[in-house]
Amino acid sequence: MTRPYSSHMSRCPVSADVVARVLTRVLALFVAVLLSGCAMVRVNSLGPQQYFAMRRGDILSTGQLSAATQATLRVAALDEGSCQSAPQACIDTIASVGGLNTDQRLASLAELSLQMALAQMPPAGTPWSDAQFDSWLKTARYAYAFLFFGQRTAGERAFEDRQTQVRDYYNYAVQELAAALFLRGAHETNSDRDPEKQSIAGWTIHIDLREVRLPEGVRELSEVIPAAGLSFAGLRNTYRRDGLGAELVAVTQAAAPDPASETENSAENSATSGTTSSATPAEGNANSNAAATIWFGPGSLPFNEMPSPNVTALMAFGEGTLEQVLDSHNVIFSAYDPYRVERVELNGQTVPLAANFSAGYGIWLARSGFARQSLRSLLGRTRGIDRPRIYMMQPFDPDRRIVLMLHGLASSPEAWVNVANDIQGDEMLREHFQVWQVYYPTNVPILVNLARIRQAVQLTLAHFDPAGTLPASNGMVLIGHSMGGVLARLLVSSSDDVLWVTVKDNYLPEGIDIVRDDERLNRLLRFTPMTQVERAIFIAAPHRGTPFASNRLSRWVANLVRLPLALLKEFDEMLQTATNADSTQRAGKTIPIPNSIEQLRETNPIIQSTSRLPISPNVCFHSIIARRRETGPLEDSDDGVVPYRSAHLDGALSEKVIVSGHSVQETPEAIFEIRRILHEDIEVFDNHGAPDGACARLRAN
Repeated sequence: MTRPYSSHMSRCPVSADVVARVLTRVLALFVAVLLSGCAMVRVNSLGPQQYFAMRRGDILSTGQLSAATQATLRVAALDEGSCQSAPQACIDTIASVGGLNTDQRLASLAELSLQMALAQMPPAGTPWSDAQFDSWLKTARYAYAFLFFGQRTAGERAFEDRQTQVRDYYNYAVQELAAALFLRGAHETNSDRDPEKQSIAGWTIHIDLREVRLPEGVRELSEVIPAAGLSFAGLRNTYRRDGLGAELVAVTQAAAPDPASETENSAENSATSGTTSSATPAEGNANSNAAATIWFGPGSLPFNEMPSPNVTALMAFGEGTLEQVLDSHNVIFSAYDPYRVERVELNGQTVPLAANFSAGYGIWLARSGFARQSLRSLLGRTRGIDRPRIYMMQPFDPDRRIVLMLHGLASSPEAWVNVANDIQGDEMLREHFQVWQVYYPTNVPILVNLARIRQAVQLTLAHFDPAGTLPASNGMVLIGHSMGGVLARLLVSSSDDVLWVTVKDNYLPEGIDIVRDDERLNRLLRFTPMTQVERAIFIAAPHRGTPFASNRLSRWVANLVRLPLALLKEFDEMLQTATNADSTQRAGKTIPIPNSIEQLRETNPIIQSTSRLPISPNVCFHSIIARRRETGPLEDSDDGVVPYRSAHLDGALSEKVIVSGHSVQETPEAIFEIRRILHEDIEVFDNHGAPDGACARLRAN
């Protein structure tokens, strides 16, 4: 009997090779299924963004744990997701698990603690709980332990990305803790609270502020602002110094007074923040108390120290071994003036101190209200100013020479926003100079402003250096823009009898002479160069006046300008006491007082006379001049306001002409030229002493 099945097989024969191949494939598939849990290695190329994210991305920059910490979690058999839901358990495991070296462990603990602290952050402006303080303090402590008690020194890890990351964890934690500590103190109602020690969540925080000097008379802060979170419109550059520590701004008062509290033409009208010192110059100084009272009101001096100084904060955690540091709950919180302190020593290692040199200046300007107030001052309206003030961009430094800046008409310290910032951002210039700015009412006659500014500078110097022997009291550099350049030139010029004759011939009624020994007129009409000044930079300055002051618009604005009533009264009294006129001759007669705009006209007798006054031979001076168009004869050019013929000065050591409008001082080319001159000044003055007559010899050559 035939077998159908075998008959079928005979019709479809299968070779042994085919069977073997099928069995091999089935076996391979079976093995693949069994081994599907094993790792499969593939290679991919990374682009630059992916490369940097992998190498340097972390909880601060991307919101995700760094690759190094993720690797640590895998070594410890931990899952990143579970560490987010139960962070403390994850931290405890990393702290005790084997298989990690000290640096791996500490760096990962710092980042994991930071992740937990960030997740617990309260809304802005809300005081922290003890648990939140504890998280942030542990973050700073782990980072501190890594930096100073790890397997290797900071120098040995200098080129490692991981050290940069952990330094940032430390700096950020200290920044947040500094702001939270201040907020906690501001809400503290206990009058017996020790300002040098706080106990929080089992931690004892010792506060050391000896290296920070606040403005005179200030004992408390009104605000602590982390500088890292600030950006400024109007500042072209933000200048920092990389290093250890939290970059902060310590705001001492509101940056501008309440306008509603100011009175018209008050001597106390001030657009700034900060402190007005009530101290008086030392006895025997040329600037007496009487002079201070005449110009600036009784018992006051005309300076304000920076009300929002830059500060750098550090936290140190115990001493001894690594284990002792990690067990310590004693913290030393210390703050430093970054202008004076560049390096600190921690656990036997010298490290650079982080710094931000722009943030405090930016906050001051942003809150000043200068723009509106300067216009009110020009027009003589309420809530303006009628006395010059000196603003110090950092606490007074006895060892740094002074760069004194004078703004122009209808302007304010805002005119110098990028000039001052770039000077303070230049490491060499910052080492040698401190910046002072003059803010003055630009409606007042030039000679009145000149006398008051001179007095303001002298009184401020006398307050800080009664003997006049400190480096800060010598080798001053003046920088003046527009009308400020005219004033700067007169601060280093001699008047002799020229202005007496000018006033008599042009402003007094016929037959009336001036009493030459009248103190008030002497202060206005007779002056000599300030001996503290050794260099000056005049920028777009109308030394010989400007036709712009005579056009229809300028005449219209000049008619809107009101001079302070006190000044008008003072001049009227001078007519009575400083002339030989009797009561009949004086009847109905007053001395005409031109305002600042009128005095800048090319035909004005005062500007014509002052343009001929000689500059001290001991002063090096430079000109920066703007022209609107690059083409055409230089002698016929102008910047839209000041013609070249008025800004040019014979004898200048350098003259830089820049294609620009009148606000040339803020152009990169002008700032570069200013920095060049200041660097040159350091070489001449600081390295060679700049003996008397040096500038005269330079000009002669």
